Amino acid sequence: MSDGRPRTPMLDRIHLPADLRGLSVADLRQVADELRAETISAVSVTGGHLGAGLGVVELTVAIHAVFNTPTDKLIWDVGHQCYPHKILTGRRERIRTLRAGGGLSGFTRRAESVYDPFGAAHSSTSISAGLGFAVARDLGAPDVGDVVAVIGDGAMSAGMAYEAMNNAGHLDKRLFVILNDNEMSIAPPVGAMSRYLSRLYAGEPFQDLRAAAKGAVSLLPGPFREGARRAHELVKGLAIGGTLFEELGFSYVGPIDGHDMSQLVAILRTVKARADGPVLIHALTRKGKGYAPAEASEDKYHGVARFDVVTGAQEKKPSNAPSYTKVFAQSLIREAERDERIVAVTAAMPDGTGLNLFAERFPRRCFDVGIAEQHAVTFCAGMAAAGMKPFCAIYSTFLQRGYDQVVHDVAIQRLPVRFAIDRAGLVGADGPTHAGAFDVAFLACLPDFVVMAAADEAELVHMVATAAAIDDRPSAFRFPRGEGVGVELPERGVPLEIGRGRIVREGQRVAILSFGARLAECLKAAESLGARGIRPTVADARFAKPLDRALILDLAARHEALVTIEEGSVGGFGSHVAQLLAEEGVFDRGFRFRSMVLPDSFIQQDSPEKMYAVAAMNAGDIEAKVLALLDLGQIGARRA
Repeated sequence: MSDGRPRTPMLDRIHLPADLRGLSVADLRQVADELRAETISAVSVTGGHLGAGLGVVELTVAIHAVFNTPTDKLIWDVGHQCYPHKILTGRRERIRTLRAGGGLSGFTRRAESVYDPFGAAHSSTSISAGLGFAVARDLGAPDVGDVVAVIGDGAMSAGMAYEAMNNAGHLDKRLFVILNDNEMSIAPPVGAMSRYLSRLYAGEPFQDLRAAAKGAVSLLPGPFREGARRAHELVKGLAIGGTLFEELGFSYVGPIDGHDMSQLVAILRTVKARADGPVLIHALTRKGKGYAPAEASEDKYHGVARFDVVTGAQEKKPSNAPSYTKVFAQSLIREAERDERIVAVTAAMPDGTGLNLFAERFPRRCFDVGIAEQHAVTFCAGMAAAGMKPFCAIYSTFLQRGYDQVVHDVAIQRLPVRFAIDRAGLVGADGPTHAGAFDVAFLACLPDFVVMAAADEAELVHMVATAAAIDDRPSAFRFPRGEGVGVELPERGVPLEIGRGRIVREGQRVAILSFGARLAECLKAAESLGARGIRPTVADARFAKPLDRALILDLAARHEALVTIEEGSVGGFGSHVAQLLAEEGVFDRGFRFRSMVLPDSFIQQDSPEKMYAVAAMNAGDIEAKVLALLDLGQIGARRA
């Protein structure tokens, strides 16, 4: 893969945003061209989110040229588009460390730079945070000037954005919100908001009149020119106006060409000079702009592996096993073929959750609700109440956004919504914002909730079937990102007995009880321990709720010690096991117990293997935990 760097003579002169502020529009345009080339070159080496950043190159340059960052606060919603911003803000020399261990985050991060005033990797937070800065400024907070929040049209589908705009309009604080309207978020945007933005775009009539105003009008006889201009302005006002935003209390400007540097600079300077309240600037951009392979790609190179700059061909590692996500999707399709009541819901992540495959097979039974996890959960609750069998497929880290709805609308009403939780555990390059660390803890504490975790891809097939069969209460099953372990897949999933685990390997003295995808590491640890003369029993819990009481108490009765392990935070499966053992008086007789969970810290991005090493949850760590529990730690250390 090519890592050759483009020639960037103008960009080489830009070390910080202040270096942009004396440049002409023509020079800024050249900076933008070189910044786009540098961004493409860097991401070809690192992989990451490319299309979104390419769409805001001119906007990034213009904002930093007009506003006095970092005193003026620039807040990027989500952060997918922040790579050009990082290059301009003193991080160019490290840009080829993006998303790697010890390198730059793939998102904005406060600890990384003063030019990142607010960290983000989930969507629709920017306006709320920006309003917070604006209010703090007006209450006397030091070093806070103007506030600019850049939010995409896809992120505007989340209710939080409207809550923030409504509050901002009410408070009437000076605040600049730039709506980056590229008509494509991660997937084609959905819902009434996108249709509204499409009407604002105005389509061909606006383009025709704009062309007439710039060119053909000048060819008309004098008396007609003024009429044409008036017609242009009238239609522009009627077709484009910002009625929705103005009703929320914002002054609306746009839509403007987000790739026209002269237009961007002029408008940003104008609103900066004149604004006395909240302003919404509607900028039209193209995701993947300026890189032909990205522009031609269906997802505009939203997220890419390393790639060849010339051809755009991505480096794909050979796969030895299907991904968990694909196994889930195919299993759900098979269940839906047998049960027409099964429907599937995703929140703007059809490809990431595998529901794009389900949608191809059952287009009328698959729903992408946009970036609206709260709505997705309650939407599923409504369908469940009406007798359907909804599967709500949301990443663990995004399900956090709908937790109140999980409790209030699903759990309290005991509605059989089935939560398919992808990206369980540590996920690698996206880092702590996308780690699935907390779902077991926040779901297993809810009454009558069935909580499962797949140890491998075959178990996942059975858990999809189990969830489909549970029709009297809510359920969830979690599975990790990436490839399975390579086990043989069953032809058809068979519902598991609720609350029953399994013994995978019989042994003695110590038992290792795994919940989820660490089972393979547990078996590796057992092999190593066997070489030391210790033969642990290895069990797969399958369920965190309801617990397999009989299995756990039997393991406690037949062994000196028990170790639990899970890819989640404290408060999850191990805590429930400890509560059971305590209530049953098992500890009263000196029984030894340890629980291996993710550490009480946010683990920064790296490869998943290295992140699990930091978490001390690999086979060697499990082995060491067992040895220490049996008071053989020093022996193990000497032998090692």
